[in-house]
Amino acid sequence: MLGRLDDYETRSGYVITPVVVWAGAEPVTRVNPDEVDGLFWLSVPEIDVEPRFERIPESPRPVIQLPMLDTLLHAPTGAVLHQFREVVLHGRHTRVDGYEQPVFAWR
Repeated sequence: MLGRLDDYETRSGYVITPVVVWAGAEPVTRVNPDEVDGLFWLSVPEIDVEPRFERIPESPRPVIQLPMLDTLLHAPTGAVLHQFREVVLHGRHTRVDGYEQPVFAWR
């Protein structure tokens, strides 16, 4: 284990604890199709993107959006990747607990 990022509490009541590890050059992965829709490998330059922030009337917190993989990644995934980028790639002390999920994820 290289370190931990901030816990992220989701609107659905789960707490995600991101752990940063080195898995080697070709890690073996196995996904549970009941839990994971897809697995993507991103290079460091692909993670180094500027976030977008949207305001919504339902919350005072901004919704974070990361433009990558030909879509917009929102919190919690977008928040975790943004914190990784800020801390690991840029050495900036960044918290993400103030970023909101989009309303469609509140269910």
